[in-house]
Amino acid sequence: MNIFILSLGCDKNLVDSEVMTGLLRDSGFNFTDDEEKADAVIINSCCFIGDAKEESINAVIEAGRLKEEGKVRYIILAGCLAERYSEEIKTELPEVDAIIGTTAFDSLPGVLRRLSAEEASEEGRDSRIVEKRDRDLPVFPEVSRSISTGGHFEYLKIAEGCDKGCTYCIIPYVRGRYRSVPEEKILREAEELCDRGVKELILIAQETTVYGKDLYKKKALPELLRKLSFIPGAEWIRLMYCYPEEIDPELIRTIKELPKVCNYLDLPIQHCSDRILKLMGRRTTKADIEELIDTLRREIPDICLRTTLITGFPGETEEEHKELLGFVEKCRFDRLGVFKYSPEEGTKAASFPDQIPEEIKERRFDEIMSLQQQISLSVNEGLKGREMECMIEGRIPEEMVYVARSRRDAPNVDGMVFIDEESVKGSLITGDLLKVRVTGASEYDLYGEIV
Repeated sequence: MNIFILSLGCDKNLVDSEVMTGLLRDSGFNFTDDEEKADAVIINSCCFIGDAKEESINAVIEAGRLKEEGKVRYIILAGCLAERYSEEIKTELPEVDAIIGTTAFDSLPGVLRRLSAEEASEEGRDSRIVEKRDRDLPVFPEVSRSISTGGHFEYLKIAEGCDKGCTYCIIPYVRGRYRSVPEEKILREAEELCDRGVKELILIAQETTVYGKDLYKKKALPELLRKLSFIPGAEWIRLMYCYPEEIDPELIRTIKELPKVCNYLDLPIQHCSDRILKLMGRRTTKADIEELIDTLRREIPDICLRTTLITGFPGETEEEHKELLGFVEKCRFDRLGVFKYSPEEGTKAASFPDQIPEEIKERRFDEIMSLQQQISLSVNEGLKGREMECMIEGRIPEEMVYVARSRRDAPNVDGMVFIDEESVKGSLITGDLLKVRVTGASEYDLYGEIV
């Protein structure tokens, strides 16, 4: 049976899809990159915001069209949308043959065999297969993951779920409570990935900074970083999703002391207004955030700070929007992304009064991103003349440039470094590390030459 897996949403979902692929491969299934040549289409769905739900549903509809044409036999919907809306899917998406919750993806081999057996039987199938389990289960199967990122970097999921309870977020409803992956499993997985040529390990979770508190009764991220640093082949280690209130002196010291850990932090702060932060259920204040940023830049002067914001949260006034603009201008984040608030059913914020009209969200979004574009250009201009270690991502022959990332750039969310081919002696391959001198800058990307 040929399988096509479509992974939607975040990089945490991508890791799950790679685990699914490993489980199915070890069970004797084959894979295709062409959806039209697949016997079964597995859609690992997302439902974090409205646009993500729409994308997932559209993927089901497209697979359903192929099924009607006789090109696909089975459609399996897995992941967050399947977990959150399993009952609705039964009635609204009849083309789906099986629904797999977020803690049940290890059931996929059995589900596919069952679908095939039922199709071959005289009785056929009279109901949808639904595999759902307790959302709080620690499901971390021992399997050799498929690598889908190109092989030179990989995501290392160190925890599942979340206990924060932000009023706008559905993650606890679809992913359950926070569960750390045991350290020994993370290290085994990291060693295997590096043995297969991975050079950059990117640590991810809904929140990385409280790793270990449930298993070891303490924050164990600094210790994990130290152990990962000893793994042969691991050249860069990057931290994502670090909640500001959980970043303590030990973590800062660890990042500062370990040369393999990139001087890069992703801080999802969401807003700066104390009133809005409280409404969001966040556990920090504007003063706390500004103090942390000052500390990080004092202790690690070349640190690259990335953040995400939410604009148009219920009740956000024009004055609070202007306060956020002033905060962005003052803090001058190296990287910044913005989400327009999306009311998700079942979350507290969806029932809050004073929901903001879409046109106002759109204007505020544009104003923040326009300001950040100016800041980003200024920051990048300030990097001219600096030498930095970069990792090759590929080559654009028609433009005579190599494409790379610096330690300041996480894949798929940050900028690139374009290297003049004339400065290269010999040829380079994806994953090569080399020193680059920055010679030019744009709003999001850098241009350079080999030192």
